Amino acid sequence: MEGNKQYNTRGIMASLLMCGFVGILSENALNIALNNLMEVFHISAATAQWLTTGFLLVLGILSPVSGLLLQRFTTRQLFISSLTSLIIGTVIAAIGLNFEMLMVARVLQAIGLGLLMPLIFNTVLFMYPQEKRGAAMGTVGLVYMFAPALGPTVAGVIIEYLSWHFIFWISLPFLIIGFLIGLKYVENVTDVTKMRIDALSVLLSTIGFGGIVFGFSTAGEGSVGWASPAVITSITVGVIALILFILRQIFMKQPLLNLRVFKHPMYIVGVIMVVASMMVFMSTMIILPMYLQNKNGLGLSTLEAGLMLLPGSALNGILSPRMGSWYDKYGPKRLVLPGIMIMALMLWFFSSISTSSSVTLIVMLHIGLMIGSSMVLMPAQTNGLNQLPPELYPHGTAVMSTVQQVAGAIGTAVSISILSGGISGYLKDSTMPNQSKELAKAMTFGSHNVFLFAMVISLIGLVTAFFIRRGRVNQEEIPSTN
Repeated sequence: MEGNKQYNTRGIMASLLMCGFVGILSENALNIALNNLMEVFHISAATAQWLTTGFLLVLGILSPVSGLLLQRFTTRQLFISSLTSLIIGTVIAAIGLNFEMLMVARVLQAIGLGLLMPLIFNTVLFMYPQEKRGAAMGTVGLVYMFAPALGPTVAGVIIEYLSWHFIFWISLPFLIIGFLIGLKYVENVTDVTKMRIDALSVLLSTIGFGGIVFGFSTAGEGSVGWASPAVITSITVGVIALILFILRQIFMKQPLLNLRVFKHPMYIVGVIMVVASMMVFMSTMIILPMYLQNKNGLGLSTLEAGLMLLPGSALNGILSPRMGSWYDKYGPKRLVLPGIMIMALMLWFFSSISTSSSVTLIVMLHIGLMIGSSMVLMPAQTNGLNQLPPELYPHGTAVMSTVQQVAGAIGTAVSISILSGGISGYLKDSTMPNQSKELAKAMTFGSHNVFLFAMVISLIGLVTAFFIRRGRVNQEEIPSTN
């Protein structure tokens, strides 16, 4: 069915992308409201953090099994299931009488989003021929990159003038509209194959990916740290289960997650670029707002910080479809190589900002970083998926979704640790560690270390980008100038 033009692609994409955008936006917007929720529900920071950790944990568990779900259920069945879970979760969150209700709501939202995002990628792969797939994936990139970047601004405005409940009340009608459009236009674009469910693979996958995501997410809370027995145990058990899971998949005739996707060179390159991009994106999305809002940083309000990041976020969303079209026309290398170079350069400049840096400079650097990001993530991901044969599409999208979740959790945790370590290290050597000027310098020093870490990751991506060429099915040995 690949490339079949009988589908109403505009109607299908409008529904899927609207729902995906709103789902990711509300996920990230609530993260900004955690301090407010701590006061309202009288809970600790560690308890409030579960609203984020629990969400990521569900996504980490669902992503690896999404390949199985995409094969066992029709497109419409998965769409209806995902939107039902998202909408019910959003209603419960909007009512939100206590922390327990909100936690249940977050789990339901995570289930819905965990089903929806792989479904979007898989639907694009089957609906569009390779020569038009870049533009479609670029539009998906608008959802993936613009929604989380827009979250702080939306949350800042809502919390400033309304209450955190309206993060969900405002999201609800858009989800319902997207659901109704989908009921009319979303069709079954794949064939259902009733493959056997291997319970042991599901269990190992859940423990493996869930343990790793939980461990890194918990370590990334800052107050817990890497020495926590829970973090060490979770990551260790997760890694062991993941190794056993991989070994089992290699020797199974019908694996839960078909690792033959890694026999395709451009897919491997795409995965590495996605990991690098997500780690850089999450590192900067965590640290930059913290630096802007911290009293030892620029001391801005949530709304002011969000407005500063809005131009770059908006430009990233606007450019993503355009970059996808250019990928279709010019291939990946002309976009990915300069894009990752721009990212590395902007991060190097970020590593020298201070409390005396102008707002204009920070806004311009963020714009540059977002431009580079739009040139890298979706073109590299699309290029990798393009080299897979259709029967591996569900597995390819499942792996991509999984590595994004894991890379995001790792990037966040490592960044928080580097920031905390940098601050502690600076103040340890300071003769006046309690003075406000020294605290500001410590915050700046720690932030610089994070930006340098992100720059190193982008340089690893840069080295990988030199090997990228246009991915096509069964074209591994054909040289390309793209």
